[in-house]
Amino acid sequence: MSTDERPLRLGTRGSNLARAQSSQVARALHRATGRPVELKIISTRGDRDRTRPLAALGGKGLFTAELEAELREGTIELAVHSLKDLPTEDPDGLVLAAIPTRADPRDVIVGAPLEALPVGAVVGTGSLRRKMQVLARRPDLAVRGIRGNVETRLRKRDEGDYDAVILAKAGLDRLGITRDDITPFSPGQMVPAVGQGALGVQGSLHRPEILVLLKTIDDPVTRRRVAAERAFLRTFGGGCNVAAACYARVEAGDVLHLRAVVQQDDGEIKQAEARGVDGPALGRMLAETLRFG
Repeated sequence: MSTDERPLRLGTRGSNLARAQSSQVARALHRATGRPVELKIISTRGDRDRTRPLAALGGKGLFTAELEAELREGTIELAVHSLKDLPTEDPDGLVLAAIPTRADPRDVIVGAPLEALPVGAVVGTGSLRRKMQVLARRPDLAVRGIRGNVETRLRKRDEGDYDAVILAKAGLDRLGITRDDITPFSPGQMVPAVGQGALGVQGSLHRPEILVLLKTIDDPVTRRRVAAERAFLRTFGGGCNVAAACYARVEAGDVLHLRAVVQQDDGEIKQAEARGVDGPALGRMLAETLRFG
């Protein structure tokens, strides 16, 4: 079998959502290049410890480090991540080779609309970003941590452990989950996580021929938007331990509109927005505004 016929080995986490995302990338890559792609399931530290809050686990690289190690070792040719899980700095020897077209970036609440929940209702989320924005609108609610995959979180809500849970719409869509009790937030109501709805495809700098293949599934518009968001997060400093959100959209022409919200150490919530054409510069400027403004 020649090199051009050998299946590309794609590293992915083992959850239903991770496999659905990776299968989507595999199909797109096969259509674009003709190369077959096979999945290799890799367990990460974040998958193995499903009880402690993400912030307590340290955050950085929880769902990516093991996949990146296999990329370096050459046991896989590419790795697929939810972009919001991927640290904003490229690890040594690796590069964010492709960012396919972004799916729906919005958050949703499952159970009842936020305004319809009774006083004291319990809302489940493992995200400080979501907790910050929920309590800003409904300080009378109880927001409690939750771990587990999408299906587990929905089951916990249906069994009565929570009155509502907040999830990413992209994840529900990729799993084909539809329910009558799903209510989306607009990005204005709840600013999404940096990169939410987008996938990040990593490759090795030592395999330039693979990077050429991965470039065929890269979406320039999505890359431009998330580059601005990731520049914000990199400058502000953040991860699972920081309540910060940033979302970029394209307006008329080449203009990007960037909106961010953060929570300071004293609990104060600050918001800012900006427009410009240089996404990374815009993200850095907005971060500095919220850090020192």
